[in-house]
Amino acid sequence: MNEEKQFAVLGLGRFGQSLAYTLYENGCNVLACDFNYDIIQEFSNSATHVVQADITDEHVMDSLGLGNYDVVVIAIGSDINACLMATLIAKEKGAKYVIVRAKNLLQKKIFEKIGADRVILPEREMGIKTAINLITTNLMDYINLSEEYSLAEIKPLQDWIGHTIYKLDIRAKFGLNVIGIKRKKKMIILPDTNESILENDVLIVVGLNTDIDKVNSKTKNGDVF
Repeated sequence: MNEEKQFAVLGLGRFGQSLAYTLYENGCNVLACDFNYDIIQEFSNSATHVVQADITDEHVMDSLGLGNYDVVVIAIGSDINACLMATLIAKEKGAKYVIVRAKNLLQKKIFEKIGADRVILPEREMGIKTAINLITTNLMDYINLSEEYSLAEIKPLQDWIGHTIYKLDIRAKFGLNVIGIKRKKKMIILPDTNESILENDVLIVVGLNTDIDKVNSKTKNGDVF
């Protein structure tokens, strides 16, 4: 499903390890990097490439070839200075899309100022996802029982823009159930079928992996989780 995507995860704390391992288990090409030798040894079989390196060293970062990766995740953890340095270097070395883990909203603003493409607050985002799960309890239980189905975030096809969910008949034509819409900072849960899809919306859908892949292959930008 994601075998053509290239990820680099820099920093193998609990968050970084979980992220790298999950990506690798789902068929992604993953570079995992950390300065701690013991962590590298333990993680050696859990990613495509595992490297011990100081990612705040510009020469080391240059040797990693970060410009070849679709996504670079800075997951160093509590060392804010190391995160800042790694983010700056990654952008300078041509990383296409840099994601940084932040501990609070102030750090988030700082990382955004220096060019991070996305800044995540794991605890906050987990709370939002848990809330969505609670709202859609029956549906989520069903998904977890089947290996054939996934919950996915997809970008709408161009000819969907400006039309309602009802008019597009996404469920009948594409086999996908729209259970949410991300619209800027707003989350629309279980949207009405008369809700129109806008240019920068991200649709949260449930469906067969094969059906999700068909839509993603057309948009070439959809991310399946």
